[in-house]
Amino acid sequence: MNQPFSVPVTVRGYETDVQGHLNQAVYLNYAEHARWSLLRAAGIGQAALVGQGVGPVALETTIRYRRELLAGDEVEVTCAFEWGEGKTFRIRQTVRKADGTVAAEIDAVGGLMDLKARRLVPDPRARLAALASDPALFGR
Repeated sequence: MNQPFSVPVTVRGYETDVQGHLNQAVYLNYAEHARWSLLRAAGIGQAALVGQGVGPVALETTIRYRRELLAGDEVEVTCAFEWGEGKTFRIRQTVRKADGTVAAEIDAVGGLMDLKARRLVPDPRARLAALASDPALFGR
């Protein structure tokens, strides 16, 4: 897969702060929206995850704000998984304006939790791939 998965988002007026900028917390919502959109595109819904007794968890998130976003701005939010050998994985995301300007970079560490044991599963890549109809979206 050459290009990372992405979803379009339009900044809504009610998401902005008193200075007219996109509120800092909303960047997390945009990132989460892109991650769940990728899961759905790969064929994995929330019901399927719960049915298998697993759920994604966020362990760490870093946001680097590069340029302001204002109400009405059209952006693309990308989502790319990076897999290691352990129980966690990285998700790299970019919020990019229509003109190509990077507005924010979001790096997250996540895992896949066993909902009964309340522990991370040992190989989240394999578990997600087994559930997916299109595992290529996970960058395998």
